[in-house]
Amino acid sequence: MKNQQSLFESSPEPWELDDQPQVMIATVVFSTGPSQPFDYLIPDELISQVVPGRRVYVPFGRSNRPILGYCVEVENRPLTSRKIKPIKSVLDEQTLLSSRMLTLTRWMADYYLCGWGQVLEAVVPAAVRGKAGTREVTLLSVSSQVATQLPALKLSPKQQQALQILAVSPRPLTPPELAQQASCTTAPINELRKKGLIQTEIRRVSHAHFDDESHEREQPKQLNPDQQAALAVILESVGAENPVPILLHGVTGSGKTEVYIQAIENVVAQDRQAIVLVPEISLTPQTKQRFQARFNQIAVLHSHMSDVERHWQWKRIAAGQVDVVVGARSAIFAPTPRLGMIVIDEEHDGSFKQDSLPRYHAREVAAQRARLEGIPLVLGSATPSLETWYRAKSRVYQQVAMPSRVGNRPMPYVRTVDLRVEKNPNSRGAISRQLYLAMRRTLQDEGQIILLLNRRGHSTHIQCPACGHVAECPHCEMPLTLHLEIATANCHYCDYKIKAPNHCPECQYTGIRFSGIGTQKLETEVRAKFKEWPSIRMDSDTMRKPGSHEQALERFRSGEVRILVGTQMIAKGLDFPNVLLVGVINADTALHFPDTRAGERTFQLITQVAGRTGRGDKGGEVLVQTLSPDHPAIEAATRHNYQMFAMKELPFRREFMLSPFAHMIRIVARGPQQSQVELFLGELADKFTQYAAEQKLEVQLQGPAPAPIEKLRDNYRYHLLLKSVSLDAMRRIVEHCRTALSLPKDVAWIVDVDPLDMM
Repeated sequence: MKNQQSLFESSPEPWELDDQPQVMIATVVFSTGPSQPFDYLIPDELISQVVPGRRVYVPFGRSNRPILGYCVEVENRPLTSRKIKPIKSVLDEQTLLSSRMLTLTRWMADYYLCGWGQVLEAVVPAAVRGKAGTREVTLLSVSSQVATQLPALKLSPKQQQALQILAVSPRPLTPPELAQQASCTTAPINELRKKGLIQTEIRRVSHAHFDDESHEREQPKQLNPDQQAALAVILESVGAENPVPILLHGVTGSGKTEVYIQAIENVVAQDRQAIVLVPEISLTPQTKQRFQARFNQIAVLHSHMSDVERHWQWKRIAAGQVDVVVGARSAIFAPTPRLGMIVIDEEHDGSFKQDSLPRYHAREVAAQRARLEGIPLVLGSATPSLETWYRAKSRVYQQVAMPSRVGNRPMPYVRTVDLRVEKNPNSRGAISRQLYLAMRRTLQDEGQIILLLNRRGHSTHIQCPACGHVAECPHCEMPLTLHLEIATANCHYCDYKIKAPNHCPECQYTGIRFSGIGTQKLETEVRAKFKEWPSIRMDSDTMRKPGSHEQALERFRSGEVRILVGTQMIAKGLDFPNVLLVGVINADTALHFPDTRAGERTFQLITQVAGRTGRGDKGGEVLVQTLSPDHPAIEAATRHNYQMFAMKELPFRREFMLSPFAHMIRIVARGPQQSQVELFLGELADKFTQYAAEQKLEVQLQGPAPAPIEKLRDNYRYHLLLKSVSLDAMRRIVEHCRTALSLPKDVAWIVDVDPLDMM
């Protein structure tokens, strides 16, 4: 392995190796501490147990304290005069990572500039590492040598009977099991163990089991010509030697999911498996139900599962008992032994990017895994990311268009409500007059309604009109949001909470003002104006309990609930034919953020939520409330015109050297002393510039500057950006300067490759 550091004292000369005996050496990496790999000797008694992909305890440092690491390679090498420390023990009985997964994680470590051990720790769920749902048991057995001598042994009747039962048992027994079968206490059994007549093994076994409910089977749906053409392209790539990723660019309601399912049915018929990634946990129940109706064995992986269930599902997948794995971002690491296809639905969604170490993007990891496995990757979206769309236009990916809805249903009619002229000075509500009338018509026509507002809480701004004091988080200096149900003012960045103020803490004025609109306030307004029709709210505050998503969506699907209020979790993938109206309460929520992707996110969100209506025979309507009706992103979304949006946005991206025309690495430094953070990042920027000039690397540097959210959790934040067409050039700079600059005691910094969030 390259750049490998050993615990050897010196390097042997070539002639010293000629007559040296061969020994087994394991390469071990650690999730904490040193980032480079280390070599350890494998003792003879552990040779069969030390396998790449398992965890081992090894001595480290001068004190030889035992620490846990991952074995990533085993080699037979000549024994030299150097002293190599031996592995102490092996933690895992089963291999956690296949050779291809080890290759994938090594690629992730290199690409995202983090330690290999850190990637391994993230890829293997904590539930699997902790063996959740298992317990240690003592298993007893009798050797063949003792069994043949059984008649000649001088034992008490109880001991004789117990030993006889154990000798003929087809499997090892626990002490209580043997005592029950021999009708004795454990005392005779313990005596047999003391005499060495019974072999004892401590083994960890699973006690978890979850039975999936039986579901009524569905037959494949009849495909229209667009769907048939898309399926043919995907099936052709299944048998290709080196398939390229496929972009399935279909408008909302065009039947992309049925194409996925029929393609996967073909893969499963070849005794292979598929992974399907969905962006929102709210989509997981619906997607699970659709796949359960078509496949015998599916597994679901998402963050609301218990550790025991996650470990159980992981073991089923690794054993090859699962046909289809459905899950969010981390499901891309599912240990499928016979993977045949990867599908990413709503591939544009930002939730596929991890915001903690390792900061990977599931789409890029999926593309790399598909390359390693030699299988097709299918990326589906009505609003693909500009990176994916540009790759398709550049023929790096293969594009398949599905421009029409199933049944040739028309796209919903979308119109904007200009809040600059619509706003009634006497109205303090979020629902405009036009939207109110449209909601009334829809409800009287027995239709259902979805209202999108991508801000949770009740009031987003708490201010005293007398002295101007604004309630802010003392740790983040961000405005607190009123949560009326629990009577608290919360920070949505660090979870700081105070009791909702009833007077100004500065001047004691009792007329404190709560302004701004969140989903709680919108729900209250809906229930006041539409009392006779049941409504429900879906956001991260109401959907915390396991099963809450399924229950809420089932109530809406059944028609029990007529109005669904929620954040972006209701904007994608949901298919309810009776939704006749969608209202976007404030399309400008994220439009003016200091983020280069603000326009793209706004376009995608409006287009996606608009696609939730008009899926039945009654058609659909969309009202978009906005203060910026002429913004290109909103104009393109109201016309369902992706091409129009891309043609407006791409020239801007090209001019300012942004993705997809260049790569970017964002460096964020944080610390309690603002001047110290600024000074450190300034020195780092100087090092970057100097090294780039010395190596003649074409890299642009922007910053350092305060981050848009300058203070977070008592730490001041500064960031700088590296931009270049060569990601390798930027990685070289960062790797070099990591070791060339000492980090101040209270300052930490992160490296985000291909960042999505610039806040």
